[in-house]
Amino acid sequence: MIPLSTTEMLVLHGTTGTVAIVKVGTHSQFLVETPDREIVLGLNADDVLVASGFGIDEKIANGLRCVLYMIREVNSPLIVLPKNHPATKRLRIVVAAGKRVVLSCKITPGTHPEQQLLCGMPEFEGLEILGIENGVELRGIPHEASYETKSFL
Repeated sequence: MIPLSTTEMLVLHGTTGTVAIVKVGTHSQFLVETPDREIVLGLNADDVLVASGFGIDEKIANGLRCVLYMIREVNSPLIVLPKNHPATKRLRIVVAAGKRVVLSCKITPGTHPEQQLLCGMPEFEGLEILGIENGVELRGIPHEASYETKSFL
């Protein structure tokens, strides 16, 4: 278990990708916009918002924080693109939310309305992130990855 409060962000650093995690906190409803419909996603305070970044530089780290802030604090919707949309090739950051999020490099970025699945770099394949009381649990973290807790708010 890694302790994580609602004012903190956990950042996982890999060799080709970066993952950032924040707790949902008091924000219990999020909108998921798909090509066909709008879904209201109800979450609990200990659930997580997870952003996956395709890169390891400072711009990606800043972008992850920004995207998570926009979704949690500004209430921007989570956007799901059609599988053949040209923007899927240009996405550098994708987001999922829930009690449990699993990373996969075998899916198209930004196209899955199922919020328990998130596209990530191959090194994070199968990484499972669980929102638990007062923190997160990581299952399958790669050996070469490191993590740090940063201020979110």
